[in-house]
Amino acid sequence: MMNRTKCLQMLAPHLTNEIVVATYSTASEWVEMSDRALNYYSFGAMGLASSHGLGLALARPERRVVVLDGDGSLLMNLGTLVTIGAVAPKNFTHIVWHNGSYEANGGHPLPNQEVDFTTMARGAGIANVRRIERMEDYEAQLAAILSEEGPVFVEMMIEQGPLGPRSYEEMYKAERRQRLREALRA
Repeated sequence: MMNRTKCLQMLAPHLTNEIVVATYSTASEWVEMSDRALNYYSFGAMGLASSHGLGLALARPERRVVVLDGDGSLLMNLGTLVTIGAVAPKNFTHIVWHNGSYEANGGHPLPNQEVDFTTMARGAGIANVRRIERMEDYEAQLAAILSEEGPVFVEMMIEQGPLGPRSYEEMYKAERRQRLREALRA
C-alpha cells in the first residue's frame, strides 16, 4: 500500500493553475504542503468534495479541477459519480484515497473495506478509470492523470494516515477564502 503524504508530495509540483478541492484528512496535509490560492477546502459536508469539484469544473471549464477525496467521504455521496458520468466534464480529475476507514472520524472501518470504487465509477459512466496500488505506477501515470481528458477517476490504495488533531479553523480562515475568490476572478 502507498502512503498518502508521499503521494501528495509527488503531486504538488505538478500543479500550477488547477483548482484543487481537498477534504478532511487530505486537506489537513495539503494545506501544510501546498497552500495555494486555488485550493478549496471541503469540511463539514462529508461526501460533497466531488460535488463541489464538479460545480467548479462546470463553472470554470478553462481550468482543470482536481478533487482529493477520501473513500469514506465518497461513500456518503455515491450518487455524484452518476452525475459526473452524465455531465462528463473534460477538466475534472477525481482522486480517491482508499484506506478502508473513516479516517477523519477516528479511523473507524468502512462497512466494506473491499469496496471497488473503480467498478462503481465505470458503472456510473466514467470511462477514464484506474486503480493504483504501487508508488512506481502512480509516478508513471501521474502526468497522464493530470492531463488526460476527463472525467478521470483514480482509486489510490493507501495505508491509513495519522488520526491526530486537525486545525479546521486554520483552513477556513477568511483570507484563504478571499484568495480563492480572487484567483477564480483572475
